[in-house]
Amino acid sequence: MPTSAAVGKHLAALRACDRCPRMHPPVVVGRPVAGKVLLVGQAPGDKEPKLGRPFAWTAGKTLFKWFHASLDWSEDEVRDRIYFAAVCRCFPGKRPEGGDRVPAPEEIANCSVWLEREFALLKPALVLPVGKLAIAQFMEPAPLNDVIGKKFPIVYRGHATDCIPLPHPSGASPWHRMEPGKTLLHRALALVAGHEAIRGHAGL
Repeated sequence: MPTSAAVGKHLAALRACDRCPRMHPPVVVGRPVAGKVLLVGQAPGDKEPKLGRPFAWTAGKTLFKWFHASLDWSEDEVRDRIYFAAVCRCFPGKRPEGGDRVPAPEEIANCSVWLEREFALLKPALVLPVGKLAIAQFMEPAPLNDVIGKKFPIVYRGHATDCIPLPHPSGASPWHRMEPGKTLLHRALALVAGHEAIRGHAGL
């Protein structure tokens, strides 16, 4: 396992990234977790850069409720035990017609270098992609009904790991609040709770 210092050194380099001129700094990173579980979000919203952490606003509240219900972990315990990554680490900005801009393919490619380094450093045993954009980095595009609630063996940049996709906890998406989404989300969270990478933590 890498040391927290090694992860901290990686995060310091990541914070200094300025590869994407259309992105809005600062880079948003999580805690220096030297663990075997890697959560991959989509991109920060406009609140995360101000608050200085991933999933800091309403979607985060929902995400941490899911983990509390399934793992009985507080938000602090989740942040201390799971490494938070993302498809893109900077706020992409707003679209003229409203809503957050979807990162461009070249921005996703630029940021994938950091994700590749995290796989090499952490060698995760479990990856939790949250939302369609994140899921698409690891699997062929498919409807949420076909991928949520299942565990998939995947290989990412030469590293074999398990992947349990999760829906995005955004309030803008009703999928996880109605059937079959509610049942499939419950099934996915049960798979997360039962995974050996999670069960290695005290209390599970």
